[in-house]
Amino acid sequence: MADAKQQQVPAAGSVWKTVKPFVNGGASGMLATCVIQPIDMVKLCNGTFLLQVLLKIQLGEGSAATVTKKMLANEGIGAFYKGLSAGLLRQATYTTARLGSFRVLTNKAVEANEGKPLPLVQKALIGLTAGAIGASVGSPADLALIRMQADSGLPVAQRRNYKNAFHALYRISSDEGVLALWKGAGPTVVRAMSLNMGMLASYDQSVELFRDKLGAGEIATVLGASAVSGFFASACSLPFDYVKTQIQKMQPDANGKYPYTGSLDCAMKTLKSGGPFKFYTGFPIYCVRIAPHVMMTWIFLNQIQKFEKSIGL
Repeated sequence: MADAKQQQVPAAGSVWKTVKPFVNGGASGMLATCVIQPIDMVKLCNGTFLLQVLLKIQLGEGSAATVTKKMLANEGIGAFYKGLSAGLLRQATYTTARLGSFRVLTNKAVEANEGKPLPLVQKALIGLTAGAIGASVGSPADLALIRMQADSGLPVAQRRNYKNAFHALYRISSDEGVLALWKGAGPTVVRAMSLNMGMLASYDQSVELFRDKLGAGEIATVLGASAVSGFFASACSLPFDYVKTQIQKMQPDANGKYPYTGSLDCAMKTLKSGGPFKFYTGFPIYCVRIAPHVMMTWIFLNQIQKFEKSIGL
């Protein structure tokens, strides 16, 4: 009996060691969403609200101030919380997969490198891979989030009136088929790969810079590295986010024809009509939306890891 118990403990420990990076990643992302939501609401910089504003700016509905006034006048304070359930579901799927896989892949690469720090190029490749994995898992929740936030901008007759993220997923799968949950998954995956390349690689590289080369303390290292990570995540991903949003939001015309045949067609038409800077439409808004959440995710992840270490997990 004693031998059986001794065999079960290592097994349980092995399972936890395997799932730990994924659990920690998902928890940190969801906590970041919960914290950023009310704080940014007070500052008129709510993450979900800003996505609404950015979406409308990208669709040519006016400046940030104009869009914000219209949204508050038409929808009230509820506009700040539209799509929250989908946002949390997205973190529970997308961030769990991307941060978990990034840490697992990084640990294996470090082992293969005999414990030495990885070069930036290798970190970037791991970030690209982790982003693709996370986006593939989280694409349905991402689609639900876009649909819920865009619903109010549609004519009344075309509104889908989703109640929450799960209702949106149910309606999409029942009305359009299960595979429709991955509509726009191509540009979603590409956007996630670029974002996570910027976010994950720059964070690990910045940690080494602040901690090992500049001798910064733990707090300064985490804050500095997370700020750098947030900026590069925004800069690398906005062009792909712009294309992804256009694809997921497009509606057929009276003849049933869509404005774009795919992400490449969308990118080429955008480049032809507006030039390369068109892809960076709303960059300040986008950066303010992305960077704080990235920073809070890293801060929470650091605290979760410290707590687990203090209790021997």
